[in-house]
Amino acid sequence: MARLYDSRRRILVTGGAGFIGSHLIDRLLKRGDEILCVDNLFTGSKRNIDHLAKHPRFEFMRHDVTFPLYVEVDEIYNLACPASPVHYQYDPVQTIKTAVHGAINVLGLAKRLKCKVFQASTSEVYGDASVHPQPESYWGNVNPIGPRSCYDEGKRCAETLFFDYHRQHGLWVKVARIFNTFGPRMHPADGRVVSNFIVQALRGEPITIFGDGSQTRSFCYVDDLVSGMLRLMDTGPEVTGPVNIGNPREVTIRRLAELTTQMTGSGSDIIYRDLPQDDPRHRQPDITLAKRLVGWEPTVTLEAGLQQTIDYFKALLPKVSTNSP
Repeated sequence: MARLYDSRRRILVTGGAGFIGSHLIDRLLKRGDEILCVDNLFTGSKRNIDHLAKHPRFEFMRHDVTFPLYVEVDEIYNLACPASPVHYQYDPVQTIKTAVHGAINVLGLAKRLKCKVFQASTSEVYGDASVHPQPESYWGNVNPIGPRSCYDEGKRCAETLFFDYHRQHGLWVKVARIFNTFGPRMHPADGRVVSNFIVQALRGEPITIFGDGSQTRSFCYVDDLVSGMLRLMDTGPEVTGPVNIGNPREVTIRRLAELTTQMTGSGSDIIYRDLPQDDPRHRQPDITLAKRLVGWEPTVTLEAGLQQTIDYFKALLPKVSTNSP
């Protein structure tokens, strides 16, 4: 329910100090919204939102979404959850609490306020997919008791909660399944393949590939992803999702390593390590629904996005330790 005393939208972004959340907030502020950024800074960083500290329409609240939140807003984007294996496996119990209890708390808030709520789900709900590329109709192939399950099953349960609130309470929900995203503000030690490769290449360290490098991923630049999220959020109530938001261009991990060394001018060798348990062999979104229902498809090439990300890390690495939050 919109607040009667102000025509400007006040939007809550949980996980707003994270990589994706901070870019989303930049775009929301640019279009004139008022933002409440909520983050417990477990994986998010004040560095990502420092440039907004004095912005008159930006407010930061340090808060853990596993506890209820009592605020007044017009829309909610729920992005709070560790999203890289290094981080979500560090404390798997807290990860699943963040995904599930966080969803319950956000949905309860949206129910009270009668407002629209967005869930940042993930391609990991498809698990080690046996269908390729992955359409939203595919139910997935997920190990419910493996080391990645805290994240995979946590996000699957969150989707269930969103659609049960929609069916039972008539809540206006939007669910996006986000595929591998990269760009500036990635944490240098988050363990994701793009940041790993760039950091290793810039330091002249061996580039580490897990497995034989034939496994594939599809990488979406963060600006494209945010555009897709905004477009989905602005659709009518008949569009609930889930909708895949990602770049359908598929590349092997080996090719990504080669491209990274070329673009950084690095002389790094490539070394191989054992593939982690339950690591997906293929990941590629079918974005037919995104094109038809949301009017969205990515426009930034992998090479252009990598150049922006490399430039960011070149500027960042001399200033911070890779272990700093």
